[in-house]
Amino acid sequence: MTKMTTDDRWAQLGNAYNLINLDGIEFRDYQLNIIRSIGSNGNTLVVLPTGLGKTFIATAVMASALASGKRAMLLAPTKPLSEQHYSVLTKLLKIPQDEILLLTGSIGKKNRGSLEGKARVIIATPQTVANDLKNSMMLLDGFGAVVFDECHRAVGKYAYTYIANECGIREILVVGLTASPGAKKEKINALVDALGIRHIDARLSTDHDVMQYVMPKYVHIVNVNLSDRIKEIAAALKPEIESNVHTLNGMGLLRFRNFEFIPKGRLIDLGNQIGKIHAANYRMGAMYAYSKLLNLVHSYDLILCEGIYPFSSYVESLYSRDKKSRSLESLLKSRAMLLARNSASIALKNGEEHPKVLAVLDVLSGYKGKKVMIFAQYRSTVKMLVELISNNGIKAMPFVGKREGVTQEQQKKTLSDFRNGEFDVLVASSIGEEGIDIPGVDVVIFYEPIPNEVRNIQRRGRTGRFDSGDIYILVASGTKDQIYLRISEQRETKMMNLIHSVNEKLQRHFSVLGQSRLK
Repeated sequence: MTKMTTDDRWAQLGNAYNLINLDGIEFRDYQLNIIRSIGSNGNTLVVLPTGLGKTFIATAVMASALASGKRAMLLAPTKPLSEQHYSVLTKLLKIPQDEILLLTGSIGKKNRGSLEGKARVIIATPQTVANDLKNSMMLLDGFGAVVFDECHRAVGKYAYTYIANECGIREILVVGLTASPGAKKEKINALVDALGIRHIDARLSTDHDVMQYVMPKYVHIVNVNLSDRIKEIAAALKPEIESNVHTLNGMGLLRFRNFEFIPKGRLIDLGNQIGKIHAANYRMGAMYAYSKLLNLVHSYDLILCEGIYPFSSYVESLYSRDKKSRSLESLLKSRAMLLARNSASIALKNGEEHPKVLAVLDVLSGYKGKKVMIFAQYRSTVKMLVELISNNGIKAMPFVGKREGVTQEQQKKTLSDFRNGEFDVLVASSIGEEGIDIPGVDVVIFYEPIPNEVRNIQRRGRTGRFDSGDIYILVASGTKDQIYLRISEQRETKMMNLIHSVNEKLQRHFSVLGQSRLK
């Protein structure tokens, strides 16, 4: 058996070098450069594409703290992700395993205090740490570095924000890791403020020091034409939607002629706006039209972009509600909804579905024996796809969250079976986008485009880790799919421009601050 060797260039890590098991680990310039940058600049936000070794950077930061006689902590937003980090760090760090603590809510309060006090390295979920800090069960005294994985979650009242503030009071080094902090300046600034960031170190997959380590990903846009049945159902809903848009426009609450161009965020904000209206009759009239519009637009989007089953599933859930508002009662009795519901029922009995399903099956036929992940926005779509794919002789399994009654142990088993080749197609909701370890996925299929740059990057990051990967994005022609595809592309470019802009501002601020202190 050939003994693995350590690349001598890793000696540039300094004191951390002797505390990391570097045997067989490929030397990468950009990782060393980022680690050195953290040492020079202090609190740092690291933005690095998925699969390019953020965990190794975290390990080096923690090892450096250990080498200086301090303790270190790594926080991850979920228990499964914390467990993954624990598994990696117990192999990478050259310290006794009993000095590394995996701290989650599953450890009883009685035992946590003594365990936390003894550990040199803690890998934890943020809520557990935040609770223990608030209850004085845990102290951050003696810590030299705290790493926040998936740090784009450090906004608002999330536990990350509280812990980062405690680190700031004690001048503990904070390092945030993410593949995508978002494409809004206020969101990036909020993240920088929450973590006390002094410097941003960002890399694109096209940067010169990263390119050679990035496996090629080939993106295929698959356009599908809507069937006559789907057009028929959508046409039945459209007049009722337009009627409610007209009502709200007439009340001065909307400024859109074409409801298909109303951003989802604008619709949600409209509900908040109506709720603040003081005139009771005016507010009730607006809420009546708004409630109908919200249900109708969601139904319309489901039939056009998701499928007949997801549409039918949602509509039937409305009919089955025990308590129905006056607006919902009116909507369900409307000619538009009755026609759409009846047409969908006939279609399902005839075995009809969205053309996207045929596109999925067509893609899968070219990757027999390969590992495929399909992402879908709604659990009803996930259920539909699993059933239809399985009926076509391809073993598929769903991967959904706790809201669907799935336990963490069941999730683990599903992922384990997928890794071990028990089945080839994993159909996932948004839970599959972040914080799971699935190496070797050959193909990722987006059942629909999503206008969220963070989720887009995370979805794509599931493939192309160790070999080239293919990404298929299904787009229903003439629908919001086309708009969302364009938005997602624009936002990723915007995100990197904003990161550089915010970082330049940080450098100017801390440069001026440093000069004023010297005077």
